[in-house]
Amino acid sequence: MTTATSLEREFSDFLEETEPHLRRTLVARYGHEVGREAAAEALAYAWEHWDELAEMKNPAGYLFRVGQSRARKFRSKNRSLRSEPEAEGNPEPWVEPQLASSLEHLSPRQRTAVLMIHGYGHTYEETARALGVTRSTIQRHVERGMAKLRRDLEVSDA
Repeated sequence: MTTATSLEREFSDFLEETEPHLRRTLVARYGHEVGREAAAEALAYAWEHWDELAEMKNPAGYLFRVGQSRARKFRSKNRSLRSEPEAEGNPEPWVEPQLASSLEHLSPRQRTAVLMIHGYGHTYEETARALGVTRSTIQRHVERGMAKLRRDLEVSDA
């Protein structure tokens, strides 16, 4: 029999492992503001339904889907990936000035896959598991997304 304390400990361990990946995935998909809100909502859902989620094969993937449905509530047509907050006193590394605009031209799936793999350093397997798709699907989205970025930014594959 599982006690309340043991359930809390299980959830806490799950939260520590899952929250950063879930948040990054939703931010990659929906932008900073909407992604963070959707992640918070999905994690609140996880706490409320932990007894059911704990039995699932891929609870993180399920929570990504919950986050997607919650993101619809927060999205507006005026928000974009460029709506990220300014970091005070923390200099940003140099990035191609047109990158944010070019990322917006990718499909949501391509943008998410590219940011998860190349932006956050996740593996193809981790990304596939988080999004509930196959590794080959992620690879295809990354390849197509990177090809579009290279064309848009006029850079070679070197």
